[in-house]
This record gives sequence, structure tokens and C-alpha cells, in this order.
Amino acid sequence: MKNATDDAIMKSFILFCFLLLASGQIFAAEASEKLTKLLDEIWQYELSISPRFATSMGVHDYDDQLADISPQALARQAEVFSTFMQRLNALDVEALTRDEQITLLMQKYRVQNDIDSYRFNAHYVPLTSEYGFHGSLGGLANSTRFKTAEDYQNYLARLSLFPRQFSQHIAYMKKGMEVGMVQPAVVLQGFEDGIKSYFAEPVEQSRFYKPFTEGAILEFEDDVREKLQAKAFKVIQDDVYPSYQSFYTFFTEQYQPNAKQDISALTWPDGEAYYQNRVEYYTTTSMSFDDIHELGLQEVARIRAQMQQIVDELEFEGDINDFIEFLRTDPQFYAKTADELLMFASYVSKQMDAQLPKLFYKLPRTPYGVAPVPDSIAPKYTTGRYVSPRRDDQPGYYWVNTYALDKRPLYAIPALTLHEAVPGHHLQISLSRELDDLPEVRRYTYISAFGEGWGLYSEYLGKEVGIYKTPYEEFGRLSYEMWRAARLVVDTGMHTKGWSRDKAMKFMLENTALSELNVNTEIDRYISWPAQALSYKIGELEIKALRKEAEAALGDKFDLRAFHDALLAYGSVPLSVLRENIGLFISDQ
Repeated sequence: MKNATDDAIMKSFILFCFLLLASGQIFAAEASEKLTKLLDEIWQYELSISPRFATSMGVHDYDDQLADISPQALARQAEVFSTFMQRLNALDVEALTRDEQITLLMQKYRVQNDIDSYRFNAHYVPLTSEYGFHGSLGGLANSTRFKTAEDYQNYLARLSLFPRQFSQHIAYMKKGMEVGMVQPAVVLQGFEDGIKSYFAEPVEQSRFYKPFTEGAILEFEDDVREKLQAKAFKVIQDDVYPSYQSFYTFFTEQYQPNAKQDISALTWPDGEAYYQNRVEYYTTTSMSFDDIHELGLQEVARIRAQMQQIVDELEFEGDINDFIEFLRTDPQFYAKTADELLMFASYVSKQMDAQLPKLFYKLPRTPYGVAPVPDSIAPKYTTGRYVSPRRDDQPGYYWVNTYALDKRPLYAIPALTLHEAVPGHHLQISLSRELDDLPEVRRYTYISAFGEGWGLYSEYLGKEVGIYKTPYEEFGRLSYEMWRAARLVVDTGMHTKGWSRDKAMKFMLENTALSELNVNTEIDRYISWPAQALSYKIGELEIKALRKEAEAALGDKFDLRAFHDALLAYGSVPLSVLRENIGLFISDQ
């Protein structure tokens, strides 16, 4: 029989448990509040130092500014980001919910990249083979709000800052020349033509003046409109065009003649550490570049065997290489006009749109369009790309490269479309941005291994819903998968194993059905953008492995639509987090 002492002990124990639970809840609430406040502080700081990014996020406090990238500003920013990292590391991780822990990890990923980019002097090389700071500034009008006279004044204020922005970038490129951190000469051939295109037209016909000939300005009072147009003409003539001219002169007379002759990133200062850092950043793994190279060779052999099956099915006389040459040279596989290519890409897009309900329960609100790659960058640009909305009143765009039509095979368009549009980048990125209950760092951070892995997996999904209508289109899909597998080999080969550009070219030409023009463009991209190309295959292999595990674990209960929704439910995340997410999905099912 219990006595009073026992009752007192029991009551004390219950009270102790209650207080322990309450204190835990208090600690959790405090940790959550600290994280929320720090996330907002970091986000607001990023907006303040990246005015154009702020504009794209709908924050218009800095619409008359461009980023200050002076040495003093970058040093100050690096110090601030280091302090942010210290504060993030000091948070009590155990007191956070799992979702908050993912957010913390994402914020660290983002801040660490800012720290690493400064540490390795990435600002010394503000261009790749296909793009650069000048191209980003060249698209300023497309990312600007034009509704009021103040909007136009803010745009003109930004244009007037071009001389400062260009001179700062040129100063860093000169610093890069001093320390040997420059792009290889081979990837810069013809780059000057792209620079020249930004100041080649009369001012009234330039992309910078276009906002003053259409849109809201036409509704303004005559005197207001005429004053803005006159000021625009003067700013473009006196500030914008001279900035591009000075960059063109510097590039052709100093930078290009002093570009390095080798192609490996390892010859840059601290190059090996930088390359491994980029490997880990883009793949979100700790894989070594040696392991990635071997994985690539294994994947190439596997996919080549599947390609051989199609050659055998078609009873083609010759081996795979003969078949690839046939695909590259037969006119039946190529569009005659740019409109024909764009119309076919649009048709495939709509075909896939109709299949999405079979693959997903949740679809994005944001629409997308199909458009050609701009002429100014098309000659050295990749075959296609997704471009996210730059304002809240814009769609996403699936860009198709219509330059050199005889090098853009129609049999590759289905795979390209599924990767860049739906169910690939447009669907994944739009869903991530529409996760309104998540903080901005989760919605707007793009993790390449996840996003590009999803894009490559999306190409495979087309096979399951009947998008590939002919053996040639299926071969095109396999060729695109081979393209991503070959990247693992040639990227690591050129940067870490002494491969020449010619050796990498030969490897790609022998194992993919890409045209020689495409292979040229791609090889230069891998040389000038180290390790980014590794993310595609690494991410896709992990997604396919997780699906296989879910199918095996759930059997008849496996729901493909639910699985896809679970993959995308947390936004763009590192592969380790993705694996945990799917583990929870399997348990919940």
C-alpha cells in the first residue's frame, strides 16, 4: 500500500518531467527564434550588397544601385560572412526541428561559398567561355521594373554606374594576370565578338535604349517622356558604350594575348584545393576527383552498351561511331529554319505538359515560354538552358539555341526539353520558389547536384510516359545521358590528369551523338567552369538509387507521384539531406 512519501515522490517526479519538458520547449523556441532572426539578417545583408538580386526578389530599395565590388567592399563582405558563419555554428542544432536543421545547413552552404569564392579569388576571373559580367549587365533592362518615371530614373542611374563596374572588373582581371589566374586562350577564341555586339548598334537601336521606345513610357506626358529619352541617349552614349569599348580594348589588347596556354585549373594559385572545393560544392559530396573519374568511365561503358542495342535494332551497317557520324551528317535530322526548331521544341513541351499529372500531384503556378538564345551569346552558348523569371510578372523561359541549325539535331530536342523545361528545371525551380512557408534561403538557393540531377532524371521520365517516339529520339536520350557521364571523365581528365583538349574532344565525339560544334562549346565550358559539370550525373545516380530503394521497400504501396512530390517537397537540398528525406518518406508510407 502506497504511503504519503510515495505520493510525494511521484508528484515530484511528475513535476520534474513537466519542468524538463517545458524547459526543452523554451530552449527550442529560443533556438528557433535565434535562427529566424539570423536568417533574416543574412538575407537583408545579401540584398543590400546585391542590388540587382534585390530587384529580382521584388525589393526596390536599391533599384538605382549596382553592387560595389571594390577591394575594400569585398574584404568587408568576406569579414561579415565569416562572422555570420561563426554565429551560425554557435546555434544549438539539437534544439532545432529537423526542418530548421535543413535550413541551417542550407544557410551555411550558401555563406561558405561566399567565403570560399573570396578566399580563392574567384572575382579575378569574372567570365567563362560562354558568359561574363558584361553579359549580365547587358540584360539589365530585362530584370528592371518599368512602371513609373522613377523606375526609368533608377534604371538610368544604374546605367551611369557602368564605368565604375567595368573598371572594377577589369582591375581584378589585371590582378589575375599578375598571379596567373586567367582563362586559357583556347576558350576565349571569338569571345570578343560577343563583347562588341553590346555597342555595335546605334544608340536608338540598342538593347539599353529599348525600354524608352515601348511600354509604360509611351503613356507619359510628352515633356516627361522626351526628357527621359534624351537622358537615356546621353547616358548610353557617354557611359554605357564607352564602358563596353574599354572592356573590348582591354580584352583584345591585354587579356587575350596573355591568356594561359594550359587548360587545367590546377595551374591557378592553390589550384588543386580550389578544384576539390568546387567538386564538393557542386556535388555536395566528399568524393575525390579520382573516384569521380572512375565512376564516369563505368557509366560510359554501361550507356554505350545500351546505345549499341538501338544500332542493332535498326540493323544499321556499321558500329556506333559510324551510326553517330550518320546522325551528325544526314539532313533529315535537322531543322531548316529557326522557327522550325523552336516549334518542335514547343510541341515537345506541350506533349510533356499533358503527361505531368501522371507523374506529380503538385504542379507549379508559374508558366514558362520557349524562346531562342539571344544572338549576342548564341555562337559560344550551350545548346539550351532554363532561365528563371527575373521579376514577379515574368514567366520562366526554356531557351533553345538556334545558331548553326545544322548542328542542332531534332532527335536530341525531346531530352533537352524535358531537362530544361518540364519536368526538369522549370518545374523543380518553380515549385521550390513557391514553397511560401520556407525561408528565402531555402526557396532561392540552387544546389547543382540536386537541380541538375533532377534535370537528367527528368530526361529518363520521358521514356516512361512515351515522349521518345522513334529509336533515333531514344538514341538522342541515351546520347544526352552519355554526355553527362562523359563529363565526369573529361572534366576531371583535363583538370587533374593532364588530358589535352584534343583528347577530351575525341572522347566526347566517340561516345556521344553531339555535333562537333556542341562538343567544342561544351569542352570549353568545362575548362572555364571547373567541376560544375560533375553535378549532373552524380545527382541523377543518387535520385535513381533512392527511387529503386523506395520501390523495393514499398512494393505495391509505391506511388510514383507521391515519391516525386517527396523529392521536391523540401526545395533544393544537398544529396545527403535528400537521402534522409526519402528515408522518412518510406517510413511514412
